[in-house]
Amino acid sequence: MAFPSSADRPALTVTSAKIVIAGGFGVGKSTMVASVSEIPPVNTEAWMTQAGESVDPLSDSSAKTTTTVAMDFGRVTLAPDLLLYLFGTPGQPRFWPMWDDLCRGASGAVVLVDTRQLESSFPAVNYFENDSDVPFIVAVNLFDGKLTHSLEKVRDALCLDERTPLVTVDARDRRSTAKTLVTALSHTMKSTPTRA
Repeated sequence: MAFPSSADRPALTVTSAKIVIAGGFGVGKSTMVASVSEIPPVNTEAWMTQAGESVDPLSDSSAKTTTTVAMDFGRVTLAPDLLLYLFGTPGQPRFWPMWDDLCRGASGAVVLVDTRQLESSFPAVNYFENDSDVPFIVAVNLFDGKLTHSLEKVRDALCLDERTPLVTVDARDRRSTAKTLVTALSHTMKSTPTRA
């Protein structure tokens, strides 16, 4: 039996989508992009210094030594015909004005949450609920592999609409991150009206 040559097969149409990874300062956005990107992630990391401590305060338990000052960028192929471009936002308040630009053209977003510093997630949730039309999900990052609060308690604390998907993710793990990205895309497809 003869197999058709590549010239005889129809060309595969590849769909690409832009996904924004947003959240507060130090919640794991850069880690999430890096864990799943099939290219070396582009990042704009700067060293954290003692002079910047009053601007970018960290908890005493944080081992963070760098911070994103513009964005992270990565790419992942989820299927032969589906390519995602990932844009990680900076988490510090002084960079929030960039979020509109980073979200322009996005198909969906993941708001990454650290329950150890839940208050840092309020502005990101507020942005996507009130200032953006980008469909979003919320993902609780499992630091140390543990869920320290039930998802119901997190939903209540964030005052999340029941229609907003709330999932867990280990931002260090490629599979876990990919599953979260699939959830974000599925939510976008369900919440976006189809074109005539």
